[in-house]
Amino acid sequence: MRLQGLSAIVTGGASGFGAEIARAYVREGARVIILDLNADGAKKVADGIGAGAIALGGDVTSKADVDAAVKLAVDSFGKLDVVVNNAGWTYRNKPLLEVTEAEFDKTFAINVKSIFLMTNACVPVMRQQKSGRIINIGSTAGLRPRPGLTWYNATKGAVNLMSKSMAVELAPDGIRVNCIAPVMGETGLLESFMGVPDTPENRAKFIATIPLGRMSRPSDIANACVYLAGEESEFLTGVILPVDGGRTI
Repeated sequence: MRLQGLSAIVTGGASGFGAEIARAYVREGARVIILDLNADGAKKVADGIGAGAIALGGDVTSKADVDAAVKLAVDSFGKLDVVVNNAGWTYRNKPLLEVTEAEFDKTFAINVKSIFLMTNACVPVMRQQKSGRIINIGSTAGLRPRPGLTWYNATKGAVNLMSKSMAVELAPDGIRVNCIAPVMGETGLLESFMGVPDTPENRAKFIATIPLGRMSRPSDIANACVYLAGEESEFLTGVILPVDGGRTI
């Protein structure tokens, strides 16, 4: 098992990429805290995984909730080796001047502030251990943006860049920080990203922009997260890894 004995937190783990990351981590021997605002969904995923997973309802934009997740990981597993900042949100694809202030604030809070809060909570633990892995889920939107998602694209540009800066600053502490940049994926946010109904015809238009001919799947992102959490990637930090079927070429 590639992650045997590791302790992890996966945010946004009640569905989509996060749920599959949690499943993959436990299959590879890790123990996982699944943090999600949807507490019932997180519990359903954890129950399906078994003894290696613990569900925790919480808001990634709340310092108290993020601190509680880190405390639960340390109290339950004795340490915290890996954090996957996966929780994310977007408004429906539309012209930039039609995005409300509330939508703008929510997007930045969930996609960017959450990582600030988690970093402040988990880095002191990892520094004491002299080791840790932080994996941020960015996006190809921060590398090759699509129209209609300007402010969302900006949040993912921030995630991509902050991952590099964090990697440089935390390397002396033995903490590796990497970023995964998925292309548009088969998740519950797909229709919001497209801005049109999720029909085979509309999907085909977006798939036509991806050289390998399909959208990303939760398993694609989970496999990359396993690699970046394990010893096989021990000399990688500050990497933005596009899991995108060639979209950003």
